[in-house]
Parts: sequence; structure tokens; C-alpha cells
Amino acid sequence: MQSSTTPPHIRLALVEDDVVFQQVFQDTVKNAPDMTLEWVASTRLQGLCLLKGEPVDVLLIDLGLPDGSGIDVIRAAHACWPSCGIMVSTTFGDELHVMQSLEAGAAGYLLKDSTSKRMLGEIRNLHAGGSPISPLIARQILTRFVSSSRPASTHGRPAPLDPEKPRAALSVREQQVLEFITKGFTSDEIAQLMGVSRHTVLTFVRRVYSKLEVNSKTEAIYEARSLGLLDD
Repeated sequence: MQSSTTPPHIRLALVEDDVVFQQVFQDTVKNAPDMTLEWVASTRLQGLCLLKGEPVDVLLIDLGLPDGSGIDVIRAAHACWPSCGIMVSTTFGDELHVMQSLEAGAAGYLLKDSTSKRMLGEIRNLHAGGSPISPLIARQILTRFVSSSRPASTHGRPAPLDPEKPRAALSVREQQVLEFITKGFTSDEIAQLMGVSRHTVLTFVRRVYSKLEVNSKTEAIYEARSLGLLDD
């Protein structure tokens, strides 16, 4: 098992048509000892073709590609590489693009105003099981989530849980992972506690998200509590 003092090596892939961004990103990754950029694609078609190869740990992808939408690549990567963390890096900050990306399988969403140093930090965050999202995007998601998911209230008090609402059928291992992430453990820490690989933990996390029909840790905790899967 990897030493806790040695950061895991992260294998990256980039789908991006902006040659300037490509070069800046490649130069930035070269100076990161814990990362390797395995390949770069400039179009939707190239990205889809490269998904037939060996999976990487993190896929960074733009949405506005010359031959179509990067969301198609996100959806395909989520199906082909379930253990890969997918992060959007784009200039599109509207709600439609954000929600379509998250629903397709993206676990992070950064606007292209992020510095290179911050981007590397967010990639590490994503690889550790986090869901890095630019503050403006996070606010949109939070506003949408609260307005659409909050139960009806009476006199300012939340309505009680609906006893007829079906419980998500989580396996024992998925329930364990859910409880660990609720307590703030990282994927590496959960892997050590459960005696499994980090990739196995990420697979469990994605299964939990899928069964709860959510796209982030915050949503997972909220939904799990509404279903009675977690103690308050």
C-alpha cells in the first residue's frame, strides 16, 4: 500500500482545441512531479477514439470543441472508464452546460479563469475524491438544488420525511463508503480503512451517486439523509 507521505501519481488526459491552453497545461504538468499527461485530443472525435485505450485517472475536457460538444466525450468516458475522474475546464458558465455536464458524469467544473497552480490543486482534489467546482458555478448548483429538492414546509419548518419514498438499495460496501465520505475521509483514507484499492473506492462512490441520482458529495449526503440512509 502506498505510503501516506507519498502523493499518488496521477495520469491525465486533455481534450481541448485551444492550442495556447494546451501548451500552457502541458508546461504546467511537466513541473508537477506527481502528474503525467498521457495524451491530448483536439476534437470530439479524437477524444472518443482515445477512450478505447487504457484509462487515465483524470480527464480534463472543454465543452466547445470544433466538431461537437465535449459533453458527448464526458458521457462516453463515464461509461468506458468508470473509475476516471472527469473535470470540465471551459468558458461556458451557464446553467444548461453545467447541469448537462454533471448529468453526463463530470465530477468537477472549472471556468477558465483558474490559475495553473489552482488547476493542479483541483486535479489533486478530484483524484482524492473531491468535486472541485468554480465558486460561481457552485452557487448556481446550490441555488438550483435547494429550490428543487427542499421539501415543502409548514410555517417555516421543513416537512417530515416521506415514509413512502423508496430507499436506495445500497450494498454493504456502498453504505460503508457513504458513511466514510460523510465523515470527511478522503478516498485514500477510505481505501486504507476498507483494505481495498483507491480505484475500488471511487467505483463504490460512483455507484452510490448513481443510485442516489446525485452528482456530488453534498448532494449525496442530503439525499441519503432524506431517504433515512444516514443518521442526522
